[in-house]
Amino acid sequence: MIVAIDGPAAAGKGTLAKRLAEKFGFAYLDTGTLYRGVALALLKAGHDPSDEAAAAQASAHFDLALTHDPDLRTEAIGAAASIVAAMPEVRSNLLKFQREFASCPPGGAAGAVLDGRDIGTVVCPKADLKLYVTASPEERARRRTSELQERGIDADYSAILADVKARDERDMNRQEAPLKPAKDALLLDTTILDIDAVFLRAIRFVEAAASADTKAN
Repeated sequence: MIVAIDGPAAAGKGTLAKRLAEKFGFAYLDTGTLYRGVALALLKAGHDPSDEAAAAQASAHFDLALTHDPDLRTEAIGAAASIVAAMPEVRSNLLKFQREFASCPPGGAAGAVLDGRDIGTVVCPKADLKLYVTASPEERARRRTSELQERGIDADYSAILADVKARDERDMNRQEAPLKPAKDALLLDTTILDIDAVFLRAIRFVEAAASADTKAN
């Protein structure tokens, strides 16, 4: 079973995806870490994140170990990842890896949960279940600010809100695989719902999709 979860930054899709994977014994892939890893490789090598040739090279020889680097979750890497994710060659290089993960989950898992920006629309258009997790830009900026402050990092809400809106603009209007809900995706708005309420709803969606698949076969 393949569960595709899409949505903008800080909407809660990553937390939801990890909990669903744990609940059902599915393999989990945060596809955003792939693009963050490419961005990190670029910055570590002294390249500008808008250098398409360097980004293409980094994505073609991607080192999965980069997804465990402690610098991966910084705001600078997030902003750079949004830039490289708009590059067609980078997306093409990472697409195959994502599809292989979904179709053949590691560890013999019974299914896979992938979260990102274009899982339901491009990576796994035939996923058994598609969820689109969103929240207002203001709420997402508040969450990001709190997260950084809890980690002891100075964070300015106004600056983070501006960054959230700028990333939304790039992600939703890029030419290649723009961020948007798949036509058959189920919407989960987390602006006023806590993660537990969202998780319970998502569990019901997964169980319903699994039941429908069983009946179809």
